[in-house]
Amino acid sequence: MPLSNKEKMVALISNGIAVYSLYQERGSLPENTTMFDFILKAIPEDLKSELNPELIDEVFEFVSSAHSS
Repeated sequence: MPLSNKEKMVALISNGIAVYSLYQERGSLPENTTMFDFILKAIPEDLKSELNPELIDEVFEFVSSAHSS
């Protein structure tokens, strides 16, 4: 069964958060790049209409709590 667009979006956001965190730890993020901007650049054009800040926040909260447990 193929992934729904929302499932694809959650996977892409989660990956974007992980990569952003790695770049941040290494100090290799471009200047003034927010996590939201970074994730937005990583989302394919055909899925951008599905993207919203609430979903990014929800995925970030889940990933953060899962790693702190």
